[in-house]
Amino acid sequence: MLKGFFNVPTPQNEPVLNYGPRSVERATLKAALDEARAKKIDIPMYIGGKEVRTNNKKEIRPPHDHQHVLATFSEGDASHVTAAIDAALAAKADWENLPWEQRAAVFLKAAELLAGPYRAKVNAATMLGQSKNAYQAEIDSACELIDFLRFNVEYMTEIYKQQPPVSGKGVWNRVEQRPLEGFVFALTPFNFTAIAGNLPTSAAMMGNVVVWKPAYTQIYAANVLMQVFIEAGMPAGVINLVYVNGPTAGDVIFSHPDFAGIHFTGSTGVFQNIWQTIGNNIHKYKTYPRIVGETGGKDFVLAHASADAEVVSTALVRGAFEYQGQKCSAASRAYIPKSLWPAVKANMQRDITSFKMGPVEDFENFINAVITEASFDKLAGYIDAAKKDAATEIVAGGSYDKTKGWFIEPTVIRVDDPYYVTMCEELFGPVLTIYVYEDDKFDEILDVVDKTSIYALTGAIISQDRYAIAKATHHLRNAAGNFYINDKPTGAVVGQQPFGGARGSGTDDKAGSMINLLRWVSPRTIKETFDPPKDYRYPFLAKEL
Repeated sequence: MLKGFFNVPTPQNEPVLNYGPRSVERATLKAALDEARAKKIDIPMYIGGKEVRTNNKKEIRPPHDHQHVLATFSEGDASHVTAAIDAALAAKADWENLPWEQRAAVFLKAAELLAGPYRAKVNAATMLGQSKNAYQAEIDSACELIDFLRFNVEYMTEIYKQQPPVSGKGVWNRVEQRPLEGFVFALTPFNFTAIAGNLPTSAAMMGNVVVWKPAYTQIYAANVLMQVFIEAGMPAGVINLVYVNGPTAGDVIFSHPDFAGIHFTGSTGVFQNIWQTIGNNIHKYKTYPRIVGETGGKDFVLAHASADAEVVSTALVRGAFEYQGQKCSAASRAYIPKSLWPAVKANMQRDITSFKMGPVEDFENFINAVITEASFDKLAGYIDAAKKDAATEIVAGGSYDKTKGWFIEPTVIRVDDPYYVTMCEELFGPVLTIYVYEDDKFDEILDVVDKTSIYALTGAIISQDRYAIAKATHHLRNAAGNFYINDKPTGAVVGQQPFGGARGSGTDDKAGSMINLLRWVSPRTIKETFDPPKDYRYPFLAKEL
């Protein structure tokens, strides 16, 4: 076994490629898209290092072209969940006993593979399977996931370095960071390939073994990630990838005595149900499971009368409509002062009119499709209701079409009631609702922003008045786990803005930071005494002479 106190490579954020005309990366990505569309693949589950297929095949179709079949995948059942748990537990001893630097090397290699030979493949898979344009795929499935892997390795070493500052005379105090006792369940969403990769790997990095269930609508890219992990040297059984429905997975996993934790990103309702199930089953487990989750958001932009109208409108159109508003951080409610509204409105209408909407294969398209027909129908329903309401105004957009794909036109609704339904409920699509307030009501609107939603994920204040910025930053301190000043409320970068919210938005364990990795270890304090006492008597017991 190697001996040494090793320093890992200093992490740096992966540069974002621009995919401009005639660039090498653009040509490479277009070739990867053409190759992926030209064939239909059959995607297996990965259990104990083996590819597992079933006769129950489900189709994967691009959201922007639902007539085309990209792939089929094998849907599993309860037996496959049990097999994945068994494979994870069988791999546990060897994996947790592997020296930390050997584990680190696996994830650093995975980062290099994603940055190099797999970059176009994983980006193309994310574009086709999740309907992301080239830039949105690049900042997600390439750059953010690479950053997660590199920075988490650094955070792992920092955790291991944290030791008691004092050891008394003749004593050596130290802390060992053990993996959790059991297996971790990673339940990942459709909207970010980086999250789908980070949730299982951050737990595995700390010596844990994982059962990973992605959203069905992200399986196409998840399969590429698993190929990367395997090529990077991930031992069989450390991460097991299964495709089963949620209730089937939950029935097996949340009743298993070795369930040690869940790493989750998804809806608030699902997370609350999971928490309740774990609580009901708490007597079944060997340990108290770690529950780590990032859920929904009803993210706000608050403009002050001193704000620049171009800054406000740009923050809104980017924050609300990039990736069709399907980011948990997306701006979905905004509060604009009356004096600023005419200019902001005109700017937004100008910009939204210039948007091109269509398939991801055409790089001129800024807007693509929403993820499923169910999402399309839900959003269309809210838009239709707003059109019929006399107290609302459709400022921009309002159209939709499912003929070729699930296309919702970016829509801006102005409302008279700050508590109108689309100001309060999470829609998860390209719909932004705006309330225009009187300039002198800034203090009152701070209360409205804080109390409107159960969520507290992201939010932004846009102002040139430092007193207003300071007031909003303090007043809204519990309204957003990620708070932005003079910027859109999206685009957190690993190593710069650790991400997560509280209230109804989750446990605020900050993905992309040491805070998150600390949830996947169980510290053991070790005290070693070099010259231990041989007599129970203390000096105070001696007789007075």
